[in-house]
Amino acid sequence: MALTPLDIHNKEFTRSFRGYDEDEVNEFLDQVIKDYEMAIREKKDLQEKVDQLNEKLGHFTNIETTLNNSILIAQETAEELKGNAQKESKLIIKEAEKNADRIVNEALDKSRRIEMDVEGLKKQAKVFRTRLKMLVEAQLDVIDANDWEELFDEETDEETNEETNEQTEEMPDYAGSKA
Repeated sequence: MALTPLDIHNKEFTRSFRGYDEDEVNEFLDQVIKDYEMAIREKKDLQEKVDQLNEKLGHFTNIETTLNNSILIAQETAEELKGNAQKESKLIIKEAEKNADRIVNEALDKSRRIEMDVEGLKKQAKVFRTRLKMLVEAQLDVIDANDWEELFDEETDEETNEETNEQTEEMPDYAGSKA
């Protein structure tokens, strides 16, 4: 059991012949009591400070643990977000590549259809040209035919006869007036 200042104060020593001077011993004991009381108070104050510091240390240890956990969670979340972003970017790239392939294929198909249409129109134009040429040549053959000459000759004879008849009608009848 620890010694208290009261224990020191109440301590009685046995008296012996040629012992220590009682006043001197009492003064020394008084000084020891004061110093011991002061040491106990300092110990108590220091213990309170140690308790406060241990409490603060516990608080800061909790904060440190919480911060470490938060950092770990933030790192894990960042890694997860990074992984998700990479996956999403790969999906977007794949989708874009699919769309690009689809667009290119559609453009190629449309180009082929247009090319086929152009070729069809060229063929139709050639057929039309050939038919037009044949029609024009047939019309030229009709124009160049000898039937026109005969027709012109017949028309000219008829016109000449008509003109002669008209002139005859217009002419005064000299022969009839002499008679």
